[in-house]
Amino acid sequence: MRWDARLVKPLSGYRIYVELENGDSGIFDVKPYLEKGVLRELLDEHYFSQVGIQYGAVTWPHEQDIDPETLLAGLKAGKPENEDAEIKP
Repeated sequence: MRWDARLVKPLSGYRIYVELENGDSGIFDVKPYLEKGVLRELLDEHYFSQVGIQYGAVTWPHEQDIDPETLLAGLKAGKPENEDAEIKP
C-alpha cells in the first residue's frame, strides 16, 4: 500500500526517519504522542531506538505502532542529520 514503510531510522529528540513504499520520505516527530497510553514506554531512549517495521507499519517490540494516517499527516520533508546511523528495513 502507499503508506507501507520500507525503511525506518530512530533519530534524536524522539523522531524517526521513514521511507515509504510509494517513494515518500521524511521525519516524523513522535514527541507529541509520548504521554498517551502505551506510547509512554517510548520515553526510554533505548527502547525507542528499537523501532522497526512489521507488515508495513512502524512498530516497537511491545506492539506499539504509529497509525499510517497519522504517520502520513505528520511526515515532514527532510533527511537524517547523521547519514551513517543504522537504517532498519
